[in-house]
Amino acid sequence: MTPQHPRFARAYARVVPAMNLRGATEHRRSLLAGLRGRVIEVGPGEGSSFGLYPATVESVLAVEPDDYLRGLAESKARFAAVPVTVVPGTAENIPASDGEADAVVVSLVLCSVADQAVTLAEIRRVLRPGGTLAFYEHVRSDKRLLAAVEDLLTPAWQHMAGGCHPNRDTLQAIGVAGFQVLDSERFGFSAGPLSPPIAHILGRAISR
Repeated sequence: MTPQHPRFARAYARVVPAMNLRGATEHRRSLLAGLRGRVIEVGPGEGSSFGLYPATVESVLAVEPDDYLRGLAESKARFAAVPVTVVPGTAENIPASDGEADAVVVSLVLCSVADQAVTLAEIRRVLRPGGTLAFYEHVRSDKRLLAAVEDLLTPAWQHMAGGCHPNRDTLQAIGVAGFQVLDSERFGFSAGPLSPPIAHILGRAISR
């Protein structure tokens, strides 16, 4: 059964517009720039990325596990510039054939999956050889004190925030999973006016 986090899903949907205005829209635009062919987006949330896909993308299969967020995403998919199909599913069991995608997009997703290695193996399965993984994720701080705070908060934060781990080294996990990282930008991003800047990464990797 697909896990549901109804309270977190509704809270997330409420804060996303403010996050987008503070810079997340431009981050996603950079994430998607240059993609082409058949794309699978894992965990699109309420669909903020749908209007940002370039015309070089033929189709998007958007796999969203949460019922509430999927309903919002379906509404936005109707107005997307490229064909977007929103379906239920999880990052660990993507409803697609082996090698079906030219690119897979993950945006603030790898923080919350139960096992990054399992998810990244599944992403490799659905990517064609040499296909692109486009990633935009928040990650563990490289500042010792803040990282220690993130480690301390992680068990409680998981329960409050839909399984989110604020202390993951996602870039390392991508490399260990067999991807070749082509580029990665690391930067601080504050999701709200009272939130401290949190370390994020944005980049591309290819399936080897």
